[in-house]
Amino acid sequence: MNLRQKFFVLALLPVALAMVAIALAVRHQGNELSRAQHEAVQTTSLANKRAELLHYVGLARNAIEPLYNGPDTPAAREQALATLARMEFGKDGYFFVYDLEGRSLMHPRQPELVGHNLWSLRDESGAPTIQRLIAAARAGGGYVQYPWEKPSRQQMTPKLGYVIALPRWNWMIGTGIYLDDVEATLRESDERAQANIDRTLIWITLIASSCLAIVGLCGLVVNITELKTADAKLRQLARQVVESQELERSRISRELHDGISQLLVSVKLLLESASMRLPGSPAAASTTLGVAIERLNGTLGEVRRISQALRPAMLDDLGLAAAIDQLAREFGSHAGLPVEMNVEGDAPVLDDNIKTMLYRIAQEALTNIERHAQASRVSILLIFKSDGIHLSIADDGRGFDVSDVHHDPRHGIGLRNMRERLDAVGGVLGIQSWPGLTTVSAWVPLTPAAAKAALRATTRK
Repeated sequence: MNLRQKFFVLALLPVALAMVAIALAVRHQGNELSRAQHEAVQTTSLANKRAELLHYVGLARNAIEPLYNGPDTPAAREQALATLARMEFGKDGYFFVYDLEGRSLMHPRQPELVGHNLWSLRDESGAPTIQRLIAAARAGGGYVQYPWEKPSRQQMTPKLGYVIALPRWNWMIGTGIYLDDVEATLRESDERAQANIDRTLIWITLIASSCLAIVGLCGLVVNITELKTADAKLRQLARQVVESQELERSRISRELHDGISQLLVSVKLLLESASMRLPGSPAAASTTLGVAIERLNGTLGEVRRISQALRPAMLDDLGLAAAIDQLAREFGSHAGLPVEMNVEGDAPVLDDNIKTMLYRIAQEALTNIERHAQASRVSILLIFKSDGIHLSIADDGRGFDVSDVHHDPRHGIGLRNMRERLDAVGGVLGIQSWPGLTTVSAWVPLTPAAAKAALRATTRK
């Protein structure tokens, strides 16, 4: 093997091994992130479903409370059953009533079950369905997951139910939410994550092939010095990639340490305090447990906030308008500012990149308002047109010098990020600001003609 061939092999082999290692690392990290996202979406979705069920059963209990607390007569019970039968939410949302021996008293979607004792009913795995529900109700109310026939599909579907007992009437009332939509959301999320991983690996393969071809070509004509220079550049690029990853990990680590970690430590201390007080002072222990539950609710809210900041699930499930509306409500609650949200026009089917870009622009604009504007009111306008989308965020804060922010590299990083995002799709960013009114607007074209016009406008600026 001559010197040129040695240079050729020594140049290609490290690059090939590095690309394979990067591909394996990216695939591993992608699978880990996908698994974490799956668990986060599943946990959040089930928590939301549980909160909905608790709310629905509370409404049902309140609806029949006057009858339940009044004279115990057959007429009162019949009226209560009729009231619960009329209460429904959605196509497959309804309430059911059993006595505590398993006899069905009311079932609006399956009236053929009424009057039958279903105590011995078991699902495909052999688990007793009604017995589990009654046990949860007798224990003071609880959640039970079990398969049941979904009325709209007329087939067995996983269902999450919540039941409570009415001991005076020997009743169990409850309702449930079918979980097929949660499973569909998780499947869709997993498929998107896998598609992203596959696309990333394809890009890595293409980049690796290109790099190998370039290095192979250069290896025939370059000397040792040039090879060392190329190797140094590759090391610098690797350092930049690692630094970018570490910066993002550092940000998430700070979020977890400063927020969730401290909240969990606080809850731990409260639980330990309640445990020590329980033998001597149950009332004080109960109060401490109540505070611990409130802290846990705050922790759940913090987890949802971090999850939303990474990737809002509502953006994929309900669309751009609903995601920005949720962002506005959360911002208003967090910052203590009234936020007015208006949507005009019908939303078309949008590319994921456009939805994400507009959502991030709204997120960045609201963050800037909270940090710098000293505003007392915020308004958001989202307009869907046939040729494009217009997003405008306005506040009545102190304003800023647009020219100074535009030319000073130390300021306006968020605004430059917005402009770069829009430039990538041929969009236009408009900024107007003076004391009492600041408006940040984004225009994204949806047709080729509109995209060309937007690019011409950007070039003129």
